[in-house]
Amino acid sequence: MAEEKFYEDVRVGDAGISPEITVTEAMVMSYAELTGDFTPVHTDEEYARTTPFGTRVAHGLFGLSLADGLKTRSDLRFPPGMSLGWTWDFVAPIKLGDVVHVKFHVASMRTTRKPGWGIVVLPSELINQRGEVVQRGEHRLMIPRRPEAQAA
Repeated sequence: MAEEKFYEDVRVGDAGISPEITVTEAMVMSYAELTGDFTPVHTDEEYARTTPFGTRVAHGLFGLSLADGLKTRSDLRFPPGMSLGWTWDFVAPIKLGDVVHVKFHVASMRTTRKPGWGIVVLPSELINQRGEVVQRGEHRLMIPRRPEAQAA
């Protein structure tokens, strides 16, 4: 596992890529149970075959949740911080059996008025096994500064 990087350890342009994960029926059904969203296009194959997707697809927010979780397992990792929000687009369906990973990079950074913290902006893409971007957007994340930088 890659070493976590504090604010001072990263630069604009630094990039990360996550491991892959296969989207399974069990994962989609667990997400439906967790959220209470049992919309048939996610949970009923017979119904889903009648939709433009032709098969069941994962919830859009499930994809965002995967992207967020996969980033924490990437080769560019940060100590626990605070999410300041996402801007996120659902570009294409995520189908059961798809294998997805996340690519992201540091687009901008700035220090904050709150001592000990810096903000990074991370444009990110959730990509399937065919190299297709299925979701994309930007994550604003407040990450810790190095303890010695906080004293300066």
